Amino acid sequence: MGAFATGGVTVTAAEIADWRGASKRELIRRFVELRTPRGADRAALTESIFADFAARANRAYADVRPIAGAEDALREMQSRGLLLAATTGFDRQLCGMIFSKLGWQERFVATVTSDDVVDGRPSPFMIFHAMETAHVDGVAEVVAVGDTALDLQAAANGGVRGAVGVFSGAASRERLEREPHTHILASVAELPDLLRRAF
Repeated sequence: MGAFATGGVTVTAAEIADWRGASKRELIRRFVELRTPRGADRAALTESIFADFAARANRAYADVRPIAGAEDALREMQSRGLLLAATTGFDRQLCGMIFSKLGWQERFVATVTSDDVVDGRPSPFMIFHAMETAHVDGVAEVVAVGDTALDLQAAANGGVRGAVGVFSGAASRERLEREPHTHILASVAELPDLLRRAF
């Protein structure tokens, strides 16, 4: 919100809510195109707002901590031989910084950012790119987990076996339940148990 305001583009929290999980650059481009007159240098304004957003995000995530139970869940899933991949609407630089701070580089066989695909969520391309990197041949082997409506839309568009919404993050249970899903969890900490029982 602050980066938009600094760039002179008015956007409300409600307008952004359903775009959580999207490519941040594409989100900014969308609202710049909606809120600026023709003839404005929209490309330059998009890049300026994105640069401001990236700087703010880097500061905000400088002391990032995992949510309760996340590291134990990752460790358990990895010990069971499951391949873990992460997808994010953040760019490669910010994703790398967060994973480095958390020490999670060895936990995931793939990290796919919005920089790595032509279209971000709700397109399933990040899921497919993660499958490619992990050498997973079929969507029937994939369970996608996310905390936004767009995460679940991407999972549905990709036709994966499981689409699990987690409401400890960006979206509420009620919002996630409006999207196609196989399961809704309070926390990613519950994921290992769900995978044992349901998949």
